[in-house]
Amino acid sequence: MYAELEGRVALITGGASGLGLATARSLAREGVRVVLADLDAAAAARCAADLGPAHLGLGCDVSRQEDVDRTVSAATVHGGRLDILVNSAGIADTFRPTIEQNAAEFRRLVDIHLTGTFMMCKAAAPAMIGQGRGSIVNLSSIAGVLGLARRNAYSAAKAGISMMTRTLGCEWAASGVRVNAIAPGYILTPFAQKLIDEGKLDADVIRRRTPAGRLGKDQDIANAMMFLASDQSAFITGVTLQVDGGYMAWGAPGDAFAGSLD
Repeated sequence: MYAELEGRVALITGGASGLGLATARSLAREGVRVVLADLDAAAAARCAADLGPAHLGLGCDVSRQEDVDRTVSAATVHGGRLDILVNSAGIADTFRPTIEQNAAEFRRLVDIHLTGTFMMCKAAAPAMIGQGRGSIVNLSSIAGVLGLARRNAYSAAKAGISMMTRTLGCEWAASGVRVNAIAPGYILTPFAQKLIDEGKLDADVIRRRTPAGRLGKDQDIANAMMFLASDQSAFITGVTLQVDGGYMAWGAPGDAFAGSLD
């Protein structure tokens, strides 16, 4: 589907699970050499081995500058270049009422999602600018656009990622480096399933609220990542692409989907 991607090199944070791993698998199928970076170094190594001998798994805490610099350097050495960066690393928020939240947890979540994305972009940019081409895809969220109560740190971080995507996309466009983001809706990842099982999310309510009538799949996000990483989106930069089955577009009162949920 994306023949031009063959032989390129991608670094994916949060690459050992969820949306990062789905994207890694899709890129690898197109002949991309993938470097998986994850807080769980052993899981990253296992997932890279599963993809094949051309791929590499590394441990990385994206909130630590030394980890970020070491990881970007290792990825560039491994591939001889760096063409694609996918910032997918993240942790869950607490879902607590605001008066029960604490500043340390707030800072930690913002450090990983927002500051981590900033540091990874900054570290990867010199190699991409030097070669005159690169694509960075950040992971925002519907939480960065809509008001989701009790999710202050997560929502603030994701909104920051979308705005930073705009500023970096404008700053680096003339150097051939594009920066875009994806804002997933409710995607049925293992983490989302855990929230459903714990009663923190109601899957039927979400499906009724979504015009497409279903939760998304990790492959829906991976497909969008592939498009933004490829040359087929060569004139697209600074945008946040909503991949949500119409969730954010729906504004009328009542259910968006009237069909059967079976």
